[in-house]
Amino acid sequence: MTDWKRVAGYLGVDTLAQLAAKKVAVIGVGSGGGFAAQTLAMSGVGHFVLIDDDILEAGNAVRHVADLRDVGRLKVDAVADLITYRNPDAKVKAIAGRLEENTDELAGVDLIVVGVDSEAPKFVINETARSLGLTAVYAGVYERGEGGDVAVIHPDHGPCYACWARLLREDVVDQGVGDTNLDYGMINEQGTLAAEPGLWLHVVRIAATQADLALNELLIGTSVHRTMPANTVILANVAMEIMAGVTVPPYSSEWVDIPRDPHCLVCGDRMENDVLSLQDLMDNSAQMQAGESANQ
Repeated sequence: MTDWKRVAGYLGVDTLAQLAAKKVAVIGVGSGGGFAAQTLAMSGVGHFVLIDDDILEAGNAVRHVADLRDVGRLKVDAVADLITYRNPDAKVKAIAGRLEENTDELAGVDLIVVGVDSEAPKFVINETARSLGLTAVYAGVYERGEGGDVAVIHPDHGPCYACWARLLREDVVDQGVGDTNLDYGMINEQGTLAAEPGLWLHVVRIAATQADLALNELLIGTSVHRTMPANTVILANVAMEIMAGVTVPPYSSEWVDIPRDPHCLVCGDRMENDVLSLQDLMDNSAQMQAGESANQ
């Protein structure tokens, strides 16, 4: 039986009871998402929907909350077990699949924690979160774990993920080990960020911040809730030039308030009464490319 005395001592008995009734969807339970899910369960969150289609491989064990005993199992099943080992009263629905085929599972959740590293699913999450009026907490780890960022995207104010990503990917410049150029936002042929985080401890720093900001969203309306200075925090594990001309030392961070883009094709002013879906955007892009080819 889990002893919640210390957690209740910090949060308060009533607030802990409130968290026990909250339902969080964690999409992607890899090295970061798995840690965030377990951490939220250890903080008192009582209901989870886990979505991931990956199998735990031996090489994952050094960067995951699960270990070699879980090799060959679905990550959602392994993380579901870890949640109930820490919080036996938690109710966990583990879904082995991709979000694109399971968007209906997000209905009724209180918050989305995004643990995927591919951009296409993030835009599906963005579209679904907006349609359901859900807040989503996104996180990304930069190449070799030199840093990362966490953003809280609300459905009713601030940017959607589409306009947030467009601005941040253009502005973040990594000047870490090896004086590399732009690391985060470089997409490979599979649509995945060109990120190769080295050690789990570097990933966990970003994931812990994501879990903390997610928990803070669930605590809105309580005395424990904290007002954050902006919607995005960028964390440096090494010396980084986060914004042009601004270099921060290792283990520091900078808050940035990414604005909503009034011209965004997803949430811009002209789309208020006619929101484009991800498929609409893809079709529109294909049509434009076809037109350009025909004119050449």
